This record gives sequence, C-alpha cells and structure tokens, in this order.
Amino acid sequence: MQYTTLGRTGVRVSVMGLGAGGPSRMGRTAGKSEDEQVELVQQALDAGVNFIDTAEAYQTEHIVSKAIQGRKREDIVISTKKSADDGILTPQELQSGLEASLKRLGTDYVDVYHLHGILPEQYEPLLTSVGPTLQSLQQAGKIRFIGITEHTNTDSSHTMLQRALQDDLWDVMMVGFNLLNQSARKNVLVEAQAKGVGILVMFAVRLALSRPERLQAVLQALIASGEVDPNEIDLAQPLDFLITEGGAISIPDAAYRFCRDEPGTHVVLAGTGDPAHMQENVASLARPPLHPATVEKVKHLFRNVYSVSGQ
Repeated sequence: MQYTTLGRTGVRVSVMGLGAGGPSRMGRTAGKSEDEQVELVQQALDAGVNFIDTAEAYQTEHIVSKAIQGRKREDIVISTKKSADDGILTPQELQSGLEASLKRLGTDYVDVYHLHGILPEQYEPLLTSVGPTLQSLQQAGKIRFIGITEHTNTDSSHTMLQRALQDDLWDVMMVGFNLLNQSARKNVLVEAQAKGVGILVMFAVRLALSRPERLQAVLQALIASGEVDPNEIDLAQPLDFLITEGGAISIPDAAYRFCRDEPGTHVVLAGTGDPAHMQENVASLARPPLHPATVEKVKHLFRNVYSVSGQ
C-alpha cells in the first residue's frame, strides 16, 4: 500500500480509501450479512488501507465500529458525513447528527466530518447556518478536520466546490474525478493544491468504466454533445489502448491508477462488497504509474468533457 499526506491536515493516509457507500455499501445492498461486511473492512485494514469513508446516510457506520474493535483508533482515519435534507440544516441538527454518528462509530471523535452531497444552491445558506457550528465542534475535539462533498451526478462541472474553495473553512473535499470527466483538474484541483485542501476522489470507477455497454452509451452521448471528437476514438474498442499501451490489466485498473497519480489528489475511494474485488482494487492502487504517453492520450481524448459523472 502506498501512503501520502492528506493536504494541510498533515494526516498520513493510504492512497486507497475503503468506501462504505456507493452502489454496494460494502455488500449491504446485495444482502451480505453484517459479519461479512465487518470481515471485508478488516481485510482492507489488514491490506494496509487506513482510510474508511462512511456516512449517516449509508447506514454502515455501525459496521465500521465493529470492524475496528481491538485496533488502535489512532491508526485509522474515519471520514463520515451529515446530509442536509432539502438543503436545510440547523446547528442543533448538525450537532445531534454528529453525536449519533459518534455513537454508531463507537468513538469520541471523527477525523473528517463532511457536509454531504451539497448542491450549488445549498452552499451559501449552509455555510451561514452551520459553518460556525462545524468550527465549534472542531475546537471541542469532536471533529479533527472539516470537509464537504459535492453531488457529482447533478453537479458534474463542480460548481459548488469552486465556490467552497473561496472559503478557508474546508480542510478536505470529496470530488468526482475519473478518466471520462477530468474537469475537476482545472475547476477544483489547482486551487485546492494552492490552499492545501485534502482531496478525496469518488467516481473513479462507476458503471461507465466497469460495464462495456454503459461505456458505449456514455461515449455516444459525449459525441452527440460535441465533448468528444468521433475521429479521435475507436468506438469498437474505445479504451483498450489503456491495456495494450499503458500496461494496465483492465480498464478499472487503469482508472484507479490514473486518479491516484493526478496532482492534487490524495485518497481514491474504492467501494465493494466482494473480498476478491477489494483485493483487486488494493493491487491496482499499488501498481506503478501508467505510461506518460497513455496518460496524455486520456487527457487529450476527454479534454472537453464536463457533462457526465461516469455513472
């Protein structure tokens, strides 16, 4: 496992983070038992993953709690989140939400506490209503670092995070970034690096990069919108060059490595409910960088894409 420093937090983190949400929710949506989910987390920890991302909305915080029992709390970086229903969140709701998360997690502090999936129009009201509360909870030691996550499916050009970067409140941000939509490079990562903001990458691999039929549909839409030049891509085998030229063993393998080595990113989140798949993700994020020519080809092909999330 490779490790890096999460921006200005100074915290040493594994470049792979275990995502306890996403479509799988560590196997919860597939009917995996709690024992199986706990074992998955423990296997990730044994493989060197020290960053776990969960949320109130995922209903997996209690799984994380069970999985870390008997381990040194200070060796594990826990990220969790509070949603704002309809964009409204009072200081009291934020505080009670944190207390409930702490109870479910079985800890007296969280390393990163985020506002979860915030839309552009929700940002200003939430900054005013709960920004000071987040700072108070941080000063009280219940939150080490303050974070915010975007709603990538509806804000694929990262409007909310661009606005949030104007404020110095946020120590950590979670952004959608992948082979297909690299718009965060210009819209988020440059300024985040300047401010030392820790970056968590979500959507590194979703449906479009794991299912060939979905990739075809997304690429057709991008060609129709003018975001991809049809003369520059082979629709029959659109990303096979990643394997033949880049040394990757699969498209998801290349996708994880591409995100890991993007300047300004720190943790690439990978979620699954299958232990073998989790080990594949661990292996991908331990492999060397892709060939520079391959990286440049990916950057060129999708240089104008901003409208898709990769889902």
